Amino acid sequence: MLLVEPSYEIQDDLDRMPLPQALEARGRICYKSEERIGAGTAEPFLSRIAASGHGSVLEMGVVTAEISCSAEDKAALFAGQPRFLMVDETEAGLLITASVRAPREAASNAVVAALAHALAEKYPFLFAGVSLPETALFQPRFLSVDEVDALPQALLLRHRFLGVKFAVSRAVSHELVRHRVCSFLQESQRYCNYGQARFGQHVAFVRPVFYAEDSPEFTCWKKSMEEAEAAYLRLLATSSPQAARTVLPNSCKTEIIVYCNLAEWRHIFKLRTTSAAEPSMREVMLPLAADFKARYPFI
Repeated sequence: MLLVEPSYEIQDDLDRMPLPQALEARGRICYKSEERIGAGTAEPFLSRIAASGHGSVLEMGVVTAEISCSAEDKAALFAGQPRFLMVDETEAGLLITASVRAPREAASNAVVAALAHALAEKYPFLFAGVSLPETALFQPRFLSVDEVDALPQALLLRHRFLGVKFAVSRAVSHELVRHRVCSFLQESQRYCNYGQARFGQHVAFVRPVFYAEDSPEFTCWKKSMEEAEAAYLRLLATSSPQAARTVLPNSCKTEIIVYCNLAEWRHIFKLRTTSAAEPSMREVMLPLAADFKARYPFI
């Protein structure tokens, strides 16, 4: 049995990497296979992900672009309201922030098709099997992360996306995923076999904020976790990880990435840092909110 402290990591560095590398780094959290990342591993990993229809991984990285287009095509874009897109009108035309999933699934729209063509030219393996129009009517200009950070505040809130990797209890992750406009990837108890040597043949649990370490309540909790771990390891002898996980409790450690724009992070902090919020959630959200405010004071 392993006891761990809850923690978080702001993944700003990943958004400054090439898109495939950022997607792979986040996508491997599901299987806890980060040790397999190396030169040339992103393309085969993402090709398998795309072919399997695991679209949530393809939401874990965005591009921001300026596109000039006709009023008719602009109206068609707003009327269609494709998913996984953030769109604003600017003097230059349209400012669009999109994950890879958006142009893969909405390429029938002329404006989105322009994004798809531009991305497919750079990363063809991300669009294998996707039917794109023969030509793109518009040429997007992609913005760097620094250019996005220089946008006016109203646009910055909507178009600057940040991922945070949490190591928290399953109870906390159940609350995080209720913020439905975010994208999520989570360590999978279905695929991770904690009886393997790479996990130390132990289940990890998050120390509860509720109980002092020398209290009777903590002793009771710890005994329950030890019994759950023992039952899980016994079941692994005759069962798959997805069957054995049925005895694991809410206190199990999980890693989960939450990816969304600054506007949604502001909303999350508003809800999850108040005195009414769940104490284990406040334990990570209060320092995280302070870190965000140091970067973006208007949050």
